[in-house]
Amino acid sequence: MDKEKYSEELNVGVRVVHMACGLCQKVQKGLLSNTFDDDDEVKSKDDDSLVTIADWSVQATVSWILSDTFGSENVSIVAEEDVQTLSKPESAGILGKVVSTVNECLAEASRYGLKSPDKSLGPSEILEAISRCNSNGGPRGRHWVLDPVDGTLGFVRGDQYAVALALIDNGEVVVGVLGCPNYHMKRDRHNKQQQNNISSEVSVPSPDTLEDGCVMYAKKGTGEAWVQPMVYGDMKYEWPNFAKQVCVSPIDDPALATFCEPVERANSNHSYAAGLASSVGLRNKPLRVYSMVKYAAIAQGDAEIFMKFARAGYKEKIWDHAAGVLIVQEAGGVVTDAGGRSLDFSKGIYLESLDRGIVVCSGDKLHEKLIGAVYASWESSSL
Repeated sequence: MDKEKYSEELNVGVRVVHMACGLCQKVQKGLLSNTFDDDDEVKSKDDDSLVTIADWSVQATVSWILSDTFGSENVSIVAEEDVQTLSKPESAGILGKVVSTVNECLAEASRYGLKSPDKSLGPSEILEAISRCNSNGGPRGRHWVLDPVDGTLGFVRGDQYAVALALIDNGEVVVGVLGCPNYHMKRDRHNKQQQNNISSEVSVPSPDTLEDGCVMYAKKGTGEAWVQPMVYGDMKYEWPNFAKQVCVSPIDDPALATFCEPVERANSNHSYAAGLASSVGLRNKPLRVYSMVKYAAIAQGDAEIFMKFARAGYKEKIWDHAAGVLIVQEAGGVVTDAGGRSLDFSKGIYLESLDRGIVVCSGDKLHEKLIGAVYASWESSSL
C-alpha cells in the first residue's frame, strides 16, 4: 500500500475524534453532576436503547467537519443515529441543547487544526448534518462509519464508552480511530492484574476524575497502531505529538490470559462464553466492559481475548466493530468470526454471514484454541 494513501483521512479522523471526545466529556460531567435534566438529556429509541445529546451532537460535528474538509459531495457516512426523535415538536428543548453543544464544539475546531464554520449553525443545519449520515455502505466506494457514542449505557452511568470512526474503501476497513475518554493510555506496569485500568465491575468515577482518556488509531497495512492522550484545558492538538505505539500482549497461556465481554446480557450470551472460557483453561474473571473499549484493551495489551456470541436474531452492525477491528489487527492481534473467517464489512450496515460470533485475540495461539473449542462445543450449546 502507498505509504501516503489515506494519510489525510487518518489525520482528519484523529483530530475530529479528539474534538468529539472533548464534547462527550463535557456532556458526561454535566450528567454526573446533575447540571442537566436527565429526562431531557437521555431518550429511549424504538429498540429501547438509549440516545443522548452527546450522540446527536457528535454525529453532527463529525458530519460537518468531514463534509467541510472533503466536500459533502465526496463524503458518504454510515452512522447510528437519525433525526426522527430530534425532529418531533416535543423535542424542541433537546434540539436546542444539541445546537448549542455542537456550536460550542465547532468554535474550538482551530485548537485541533480544523476549520470552524463562518457562523453558528442553526437547527436546520444541525439536523441536515445528522441526517446526511444516511449511507448504507456497501462493496464499492469510500464510506465513513461512525458510532458517535458507543456504549451509551456506560456513558450515562459515568463508565466506559467510545467514539468510533472508521473509513471503509471498497469493502475494506482502511482507517480506524477509537476515542476512549475514560480509558487512559497504558503505563509501564509490572503486575497487570493489580494495575489493570479497566474494571471487571461497573465503576462510576466522579466528574473530577474523568481526565484520563486516549485516542487510538491505525491505518491498514502499516503494522502499527498508535495511542495519544486526550487534549485538555487550553492545550492545542499537534499531530502527532505524544503518540505512543501500542501492541498486543505476548501472553499465549490461557491460564494467564484475561478476556473481555460485553456488560449487557440482552444481545450477548454470557453463559456460552463462560463455558468456552472454561474449556480452554481461562481462569481469570472476565472483564465486562461497555463499548469498543474492549478492542482498545486488546490492542494495548491490557487483555488478551474478547468474545461475543450474540443471541438468536441479533445482527452485529459495522459501526460497533470497524474501527476496533483494524486497530487490533495492526497492533498484532487476530479478529475473526467464530468460524475463523475475517469479518466482512462490504455488505452494508450489518456484518452479514457472521458465523456464530466474534473472537478477538492477541495472537494466533490463543485464537486457534478458541476456534477449536467453538467447533467442539457448538453442538451441545443451547445457543
